[in-house]
Amino acid sequence: MDRNRSTLNGKGHALLKWAVYLVPLAFLLLFFLFPLARLMVYSLAPEGILDLSGFTKILTTPYYLEVIGFTFVQALISTGLTLVLALPCAYVFTRYRFPGKSLLLTLSTLPFVLPPVVVAAAFVALLGERGLINDALTRLIGLSEAPLRIEQTLTLVFIAHVFYNYPVALRIITAYWATQNEHIEQSARVLGAHGWRLWWRVHLPMLRPALTAAALLVFIFCFTSFGIVLILGGQRYATIEVEIYRQATGVFNLQVAAALSLVQIGFMLALMFIYTRLQRRNAASAELKSAAAVSRNPRGWREKIFVGINLLIMIGLLFVPLIALVIRAITFGGNGISFRYFAMLSTNPRGSVLFTPPIQAIGNSLIFASLTAALALVLGLIATWMISDRRSRFASWLDPLLMLPLATSAVTLGFGYILALGQPPLNLRSSLMLIWFAHTLVALPFVVRSALPAYGALPANIRESASVLGASPLQRFLKIDLPLMRRAIIVGITFAFTVSIGEFGASLFIARPESTTIPIVIYRLLGQPGAANYGQALAMSTILLLVCAAALVIIQRFRTPGMAEF
Repeated sequence: MDRNRSTLNGKGHALLKWAVYLVPLAFLLLFFLFPLARLMVYSLAPEGILDLSGFTKILTTPYYLEVIGFTFVQALISTGLTLVLALPCAYVFTRYRFPGKSLLLTLSTLPFVLPPVVVAAAFVALLGERGLINDALTRLIGLSEAPLRIEQTLTLVFIAHVFYNYPVALRIITAYWATQNEHIEQSARVLGAHGWRLWWRVHLPMLRPALTAAALLVFIFCFTSFGIVLILGGQRYATIEVEIYRQATGVFNLQVAAALSLVQIGFMLALMFIYTRLQRRNAASAELKSAAAVSRNPRGWREKIFVGINLLIMIGLLFVPLIALVIRAITFGGNGISFRYFAMLSTNPRGSVLFTPPIQAIGNSLIFASLTAALALVLGLIATWMISDRRSRFASWLDPLLMLPLATSAVTLGFGYILALGQPPLNLRSSLMLIWFAHTLVALPFVVRSALPAYGALPANIRESASVLGASPLQRFLKIDLPLMRRAIIVGITFAFTVSIGEFGASLFIARPESTTIPIVIYRLLGQPGAANYGQALAMSTILLLVCAAALVIIQRFRTPGMAEF
């Protein structure tokens, strides 16, 4: 009898475990794989019969070929500029010690966690026709018009792309460089290699894996750039991402939009596959070292000037636009400091393009971000448990499957939701839950990457002792694993909250008037004439900037030393 009861209990635990495992799998199936499959079917067979006219139109129309070509070219140029500026600064952070180094490296991550609409607003505040620089030049020289006109130009798009991706390249190159043997450089110097020869013959070959990985990731982000190109570049510089949005919402040519989406998905999946392989290879060959062990104080005036110039470039590129955004938000349109545009966020004047006051959009974003953080945490912990289960057959492929949403553009995802979730049995197009699920899908990989290293580092003896004392796997997970993973859980929740509150691409497709979020309001305000709209856009962007900055502080405070989330 006891044996039969034990057998039944064992089967019950196994069934319960697999029922729990199915939750994140079902979520991925319904809100990621199904919309992409529906998108593929619609682009290949819109009437139920194979029809490749959408792809034919793309490949035979010069305009679409130009869009695809421009997307590649602007991504290549942006990637090159980013690496050229980030590489010398990575050398500074790897090889030299200086006051404020740790703080500066931490703050350098802020641009990457900012929503694209905030980045665009920051550069408009600094370099736009009504920006600080034009305002200062106009008053200084006495001109009647702004002398610097780079809005709606590629120059501003490239600058914003470098700003956005500079921290990515800096982190990847610095982390890899710190693990390399510094005696190679010393030996090369003894043999007479100095200056450019040292860089060309020693540094660049040694850093080739890190440079390749950084270039791929930056290229992916620039290739799928949407908010920055849409706001700062305009329609005449349409990338594939912008063209998908225009075809789906402006022209209503859904078949061409679907075909463009598939083209982009194919490119992104191939690049993400190459990137993940490079990252695994780099991690396997890395020699763990302390950053302090390979750094020293700069010697002589040349090294001090080299360090100083790179730090000035970094501060000017990453922090001056953000400072300009805050200054412009509290000084625009008045003499001295004024918070009137923050006060105007609670109003909705007649004739506004917004159906709800901006303050309501702030409330919507906070609600969606809180719900997203909760759902992403539950799904992420289950996925972490499943990936770490060595007896699970799905562990080997669930981890890369969870990373796929990062390789899929938000615009493509939002378009897939319109096609797949707008009719029975999953008619969620008019439901507020659709935004919640879309945000959760994008935030889920961040929670998993935060929790997985912490779960793998848990002491095995403690968990084994709990099992010996009769604790079930669920009890062990709730009473032992979760308390020990507290720091990683806080990091994951903060990541999910930040990703949700700044999500723009998918929300622009599926948001309804009553579910408008902060990034959408900023985008609409920036696109409307009038000082009031522009001032409110600056005010909302500043609020979002402060939220992201607070989230970064929390992440750095609770992040486990020595564990990289990505």
